[in-house]
Amino acid sequence: RLSLVGSEMCIRDRIDVRGMTVSEAESVLGKFIDDAVFTGLSKVLLIHGKGTGALRKGLQNYLKHNKFVLSFSFADISEGGTGVTIVNLK
Repeated sequence: RLSLVGSEMCIRDRIDVRGMTVSEAESVLGKFIDDAVFTGLSKVLLIHGKGTGALRKGLQNYLKHNKFVLSFSFADISEGGTGVTIVNLK
């Protein structure tokens, strides 16, 4: 989410897409990544949950082809493990 603080734009460093379809999540994630890059974030957390793994796999495939994504990996167990992907941005 974006909000204005003074004259600066702020964005949260995480997005929760649990319960969405891959298509819905891709749309939300694309806008989120664009906003994160625009505001200068270098790392964001993508919360997709564990479930069947379909959402995680679909979104990681999406991340492979996003021009702003430098790399991604699972979070540490303390941050959600395989239910969360850490995305490093260019």
